[in-house]
Amino acid sequence: MNIYAVTRYRYLNKNAVKGETLFVGSSLMEHFPINEILMSRGLSKVIYNRGISGYTIPELLESMDEQIFDLKPSVIFINIGTNDISRQEETSEIFEADYRKILIQIKDRLPETKVFMMAFYPVNQKVADKVTAWPEAPLAAKLRLERLDKANGIVEKLATEFGYRYINVNEGLFGENGQMLEKYTTDGIHMWPCAYELIFDNMKKYIF
Repeated sequence: MNIYAVTRYRYLNKNAVKGETLFVGSSLMEHFPINEILMSRGLSKVIYNRGISGYTIPELLESMDEQIFDLKPSVIFINIGTNDISRQEETSEIFEADYRKILIQIKDRLPETKVFMMAFYPVNQKVADKVTAWPEAPLAAKLRLERLDKANGIVEKLATEFGYRYINVNEGLFGENGQMLEKYTTDGIHMWPCAYELIFDNMKKYIF
């Protein structure tokens, strides 16, 4: 668990407006500059971002209050699990069981909340190999590429099971080879703000 990030959110949540929209997940959500995008477009919407870099599903399960429940959100966008499927020891059975635990808690404690479960973003193996943002990054990208479709299928299935909405807002991120376009990625895995601008355009119909 990232104690600093969790404690910081605990403090921030005390003054947060309850019942608003929430973005939650790992680094790919934490890096989403949603409020900068809203301001630059003159859009008025309260959205809290409670992503934490490096987080796996079990880590989110340890900080559900700070990342989700303290805010009592009316709408949640979830993007969690890319770090899980990037580990060699992860299996689809473990992934599904862990993700289900998140949804069980949300359904129990926030039964009226609308939940959008996001498809995972693509990666670019060539850039990941070249940049090597951390020692295991090339392997993480390889495993993610191999497991992405199956993981998305599990997320979509779980969304149907719990009565939530699975959304794929990745249109425009892919090249002809099915990997993320180089211009959008910093290290083959994470993305530049221009990529999030594109993603926002794809998902704004779900936000407003």
